[in-house]
Amino acid sequence: MKDQLRYKYKIKRKYFQHSAREVADGAIADAVLQAFADKSSFFVYYSYGSEADTHALIARLIEEGKSVYLPRVEGENIVPVKFSGNEEELVKSALGISEPKGQAYGGPIDVCITPLLAVNSRGYRLGYGGGYYDRYFADGKKIIKAGIGYGLQFTDEFEEEQNDVPLDIFVSERGIITFGR
Repeated sequence: MKDQLRYKYKIKRKYFQHSAREVADGAIADAVLQAFADKSSFFVYYSYGSEADTHALIARLIEEGKSVYLPRVEGENIVPVKFSGNEEELVKSALGISEPKGQAYGGPIDVCITPLLAVNSRGYRLGYGGGYYDRYFADGKKIIKAGIGYGLQFTDEFEEEQNDVPLDIFVSERGIITFGR
């Protein structure tokens, strides 16, 4: 069932109209910057394909003097790696996703901007099925788990599973949804 939903939401996202996508990406970046203006460190996925774009958001965070970390897959886990904004710091993974080359960072981070295919009304995300972010969050880190995506990705078509870790907030071009815990 989840594989069918992953396919469905990849297609929905892929065919989200290009002009509307650009406006949505700008609105999402603005909302993230406003919502977390008082935060200083961000773990942000480096968008790929039809994901909500994070490249402009990352550039704006760096311009504002925020610390930005990108994920790198190491075995079954993701680790944050400091990113200065220089694309020469990136290499393509086996999946074609840009990842940072530097040293893994083990310190505290304020906000994690998390990719998703869909999110439900309880804050659980439908990811790509690897469980990387759920494992990252499972060790009790004090980090704000913020999913970003398009409004069309908000749905109650799926149920969470035992190892799923809920988001604290979902940001789309339609606004911010906070999940009370």
